[in-house]
Amino acid sequence: MKRPDLPYLEFKTVKGRQYIYFRKGKFRHRLPDNPDSEEFSIEYWSARNGKRSAPAKTTWNALIISYYSSPAFKMLSKGSRANYRRHCEAIREKNGDKDMRTFRRKHALAARDALQDTWSKANERVAILSVLCRHAVDLEWIERNPVIGIEKLSGGEYEPWPEAKLRAYENAAADHDIARTAYELGIGTGQRLGDCVKMMWVDFDGEFMAVAQEKTGEKVWVYCPARLREYLRALPKRGAYIMAKNLTQPLGKRQVQAAVETVREKIGVMRGAQRLVPHGWRYTAAVQLAEAGCSDAQIQAVTGHRTLAMVQKYRARADQKRQSKLAQQMRDS
Repeated sequence: MKRPDLPYLEFKTVKGRQYIYFRKGKFRHRLPDNPDSEEFSIEYWSARNGKRSAPAKTTWNALIISYYSSPAFKMLSKGSRANYRRHCEAIREKNGDKDMRTFRRKHALAARDALQDTWSKANERVAILSVLCRHAVDLEWIERNPVIGIEKLSGGEYEPWPEAKLRAYENAAADHDIARTAYELGIGTGQRLGDCVKMMWVDFDGEFMAVAQEKTGEKVWVYCPARLREYLRALPKRGAYIMAKNLTQPLGKRQVQAAVETVREKIGVMRGAQRLVPHGWRYTAAVQLAEAGCSDAQIQAVTGHRTLAMVQKYRARADQKRQSKLAQQMRDS
């Protein structure tokens, strides 16, 4: 960054980040980080002329606090609230004191593109920005939502794991207890990774696993297949949780994800065209159930999906594979 040739500027570098201040005598005022921006110019000349602008009441910080108190936020499921809050806090960390009325469509696009390597997270960030801007419209801070209509990034659907990759993961995770346990719970119960992390030994009665789905709020009893029952019987109990941090707490979700990523990296499914993610284990379980001839209601009883739309998608995949085999066998006869 080229330093502006202006008087009364003070530059400080803290942990590799540069901060700019207007300093004249005992008066010291922090300026915006980008000296080429309009905001920097306004702040600098206001400070130089002795006219410090009053702090805006329409900051991102104020908007997010207001949104947290709104019925729309409170009506979300516990899991959705946690996810929304993660994105809101990331937005607040970068832009908390900025006046959100200056937010433009180009800024939303820049936020999306900065996360393009994780396309689903990028799309979620845009969605949360849109929710916040819609709340700002309701508060009459802005007249229109600048985020409406922004195109989502495409990174492909969450795919079920092919059989060869399942076997490769199992072999590579043989010496990684956390990664292997996450896998066995995910494949065996068909639940999301976050729900697997929170499974406790008291939830497992030897046959069924009681699951309170964080995202949907659904409570389901999932019958564990023989393979998972055998795995859990042999697994040492290190605490109240199946994936235990200590006697009373579970491992953090991010720690489990990191362990899984180590194995995914090892077998070549972390990125690119071969990319496969843990959420695909849930899809794998559903497809395997469909291929075994389970009804939509039976699949839904395992996965806990609220609607049949996704279940029917798994069935369509299984039916296509079955019909293809029948057709080609007829061709051979």
